[in-house]
Amino acid sequence: MESHRISQGECCLKIFIADDSQLLCERLSQMLKEQANIEVIGMAHQAQDAIEQICRLKPDLVVLDIRMPKGNGIHVLKEIKARIPDLKVMMFTNFPFPQYREKCHKYGADFFFEKSTEYQNLVEEIVRLEIVGGKE
Repeated sequence: MESHRISQGECCLKIFIADDSQLLCERLSQMLKEQANIEVIGMAHQAQDAIEQICRLKPDLVVLDIRMPKGNGIHVLKEIKARIPDLKVMMFTNFPFPQYREKCHKYGADFFFEKSTEYQNLVEEIVRLEIVGGKE
C-alpha cells in the first residue's frame, strides 16, 4: 500500500469526517484531536455538503460513511476521487456488505471499516498514516 505523505511545509495530517451522525463525528474528532500532528479540518452530515467542503478544504484524508441524507457515501466517494484522485478515503459504515465493499474499492476507497467492530482499527490506521507520512 502506498503511504501517505504530508506535504512540504504542513505540520499535520488534515482530516475531514463525513457521517450522518453528529455524535459520531464529534466523538471521532475528539479522539483524533488527542493525537499529535492530526487536525480535523471539517465535518459534514449530508452528501452534497461533504463533496463541496472536501473539494474546498482539500484534506489529506476523508473518513466517509455510506449512508447519508441527500445522497450516499458511494456517490461522494466517486465525486471526490474524480476531482482529487490522490485523496485518501476511509469508508466507515454500519453496512459492511460485500457489494458495498466491492463498490467502494472499485471507486477508489483506500480502506473499509465496520463501525460496530473496527472503530479502534480506524483510529489506529489514521495514526499509522500520520506517523508514516511524518517520517518521509
